[in-house]
This record gives sequence, structure tokens and C-alpha cells, in this order.
Amino acid sequence: MEQRGPRPPSAQRYVFKLYVTGNTPRSERAIENLRRLCDRLLPDQYELAIVDVLEQPQLAEQDRILATPTLVKHVPPPARRVLGDLSDAEQVLWGLDVRPAHSAGHGAGDS
Repeated sequence: MEQRGPRPPSAQRYVFKLYVTGNTPRSERAIENLRRLCDRLLPDQYELAIVDVLEQPQLAEQDRILATPTLVKHVPPPARRVLGDLSDAEQVLWGLDVRPAHSAGHGAGDS
């Protein structure tokens, strides 16, 4: 599991697990998209584990993963999932219910 550096005491901490199948272009794209998104919007606020279901099928079974790539947010609860290559950052954030601290006030519809 990757660990990012020290975090500010008030920052929300996120724990993600990304399930992929082998070293395919789609898997690589999902990994790159997720790292770019997290590094940009959640610096020092996340932990990421990348699980290859070909190497660790028991972990996929535990989380009931039926398709890859699948991203699971475990912390903070509730657990949420997003499928696909994670190329649509807005959809990923919405699907995981992730609200970066520094993005407050950037979008409409937050009441």
C-alpha cells in the first residue's frame, strides 16, 4: 500500500483500493488517472492499494469485485465504488462522494 507524506491534522483521510486485471492499457490508464486525480486534489490525504485480481483473487472476492478496473473507497465510510478507467474526474469524485478541502465553493449545487 502506498503511503503519502504527513498530513495536516484537520485533513480528511481517504483509503482507496483499485482492482485491475493484469498489465493492460485499461489498467494502466486507470492507475495513471487515479494517481493524477489524487495527487492534484487530495495531496497527502490518501492511501492507495493497487490489487491485480490475477495475482490476488481472494482480495477481489472479499470485496465482491465483478469487473475491473474498479475503485473502492473504504475510508471514510460508507464504502463507495466506481468502475472504469477513471478518466472522468468529476464523475469519479461524485461516485466516491469525495470532497477535496480546497475545492469548497468551486461548484454550483452545494447547498
